[in-house]
Amino acid sequence: MPRWESDAQGRLERAALELFETQGFERTSVAQIAGAAGLKERSFYRYFPDKREVLFAGNGLEAHLVAQVEAADPGLTPVEALLNALGTAEEFFPSREFLLRRGRVIAANPALAERDLIKLADIADALAPALERRGVGPGQARFVIDVVLAIHRRAMSRWLAEPDTTLAELMAQATAELHEVVAPPAPSSAESAPNGPASRGA
Repeated sequence: MPRWESDAQGRLERAALELFETQGFERTSVAQIAGAAGLKERSFYRYFPDKREVLFAGNGLEAHLVAQVEAADPGLTPVEALLNALGTAEEFFPSREFLLRRGRVIAANPALAERDLIKLADIADALAPALERRGVGPGQARFVIDVVLAIHRRAMSRWLAEPDTTLAELMAQATAELHEVVAPPAPSSAESAPNGPASRGA
């Protein structure tokens, strides 16, 4: 690869984000993005199918997540395998600051917000067969994926606001919160017994 194309994908992502912020998504062309990154327009299409995808890591993220699930320890539950895989998702973006700015651009552009939802559906579609190969039934696989993606979204919003934590840590925290809601701890025998300390003192 020519030296001037070093980190071409990252340069395209950063250039696109800057242009989307300054002149708007609709007014920005692929040629402008490539030019701002110091590349030819045809180089853009080596990494991304269109200008929307430049903010969604192309198809690399889906392939990475599938590989992570397939390589997960067989002893892990489907939820654990997915959580571990999604905990590495931030590696596909240049920085936390990039993700913060990216979030604002997506929120301000309906076409990008729609693409964000489509991307999540694409990721779910890609992960379902990987879970099925681990012995999870088709219907159950999609249900597990939807739950874990919801955990990931909650953790991601916190991760962007809390620079001293890792995404994996916050995903574990969100998972624990969900578990408390779905399966709250049973009351202690002293609290539940009719003749416990509280009733005796009444």
